[in-house]
Amino acid sequence: MSWSLSSSSSSSHRPRVETESVESGIQNEHILVLVFESLKWDIHVICQTAAVNRKLHALANRRLWRELCLYRAPRMIATLTDGSGKVGGGWQALAKLLFFCGGWVSTSHFKLHPSRPGHFVNASRFSKTSGRSFLMTKCREDVLYVSDPCEHWTGDKEHDVGLYRGVFRGFTRSKTREYLIKRQVQFEDTIRCPYCGARVWSMTAACLIPRKSAARRLDSCDDGLEYFVCLNGHMHGACWLVPLSSDDDSEKDWDNADNSDDQKQH
Repeated sequence: MSWSLSSSSSSSHRPRVETESVESGIQNEHILVLVFESLKWDIHVICQTAAVNRKLHALANRRLWRELCLYRAPRMIATLTDGSGKVGGGWQALAKLLFFCGGWVSTSHFKLHPSRPGHFVNASRFSKTSGRSFLMTKCREDVLYVSDPCEHWTGDKEHDVGLYRGVFRGFTRSKTREYLIKRQVQFEDTIRCPYCGARVWSMTAACLIPRKSAARRLDSCDDGLEYFVCLNGHMHGACWLVPLSSDDDSEKDWDNADNSDDQKQH
């Protein structure tokens, strides 16, 4: 954008151009934001917009993904950012985690054939109360949001597969990361985070899965679950779902189940 002004013109008479608009090359970002607001921040439209050109891609990374997250999960985002305005791995990765089931490939601790591709989901419920069920007692001061499992039919097998995902608040300062580092847990060689592409730790290999409480929360078997956590604090996992007709014979309270897990894995 250029303005034909003489060098003698007073700066007070110069047209004002929004700094953000200059940076992105979009003449009026506010109007574009209003358009997305009218569309209720449809993630499919944002994806298509971000793919148009580099300027719109940059705008999406700088603003649109963040606005989408704030619109769809305001309280969750307020907790995750804790006033900092930042999230681990960036806003695009978080937006993907909110709306995308990452799929699954067979791993050493959870065999699944054939693999399950990732896909968009219409709606997901994330809960930090659920997240506590995935944390060992010694890591309970961490904040982890976890989704309900996305059910995948397995055909002739007895159990269907549940794929779930989550995100830590301030993972770099978390007890979970501290224990992973202290135990010198190695990164997985062939698995990457489906949301940000970072390297991941197997929580089974790290012995940091409270199996009874996590299985109870997922309606899964104690030995039928696995999940990974990446450098940016994104979590993705899989479990064998117990058929709805099954009865749970164990009615122990949650804290007792968690303490039992801690004792077994030490």
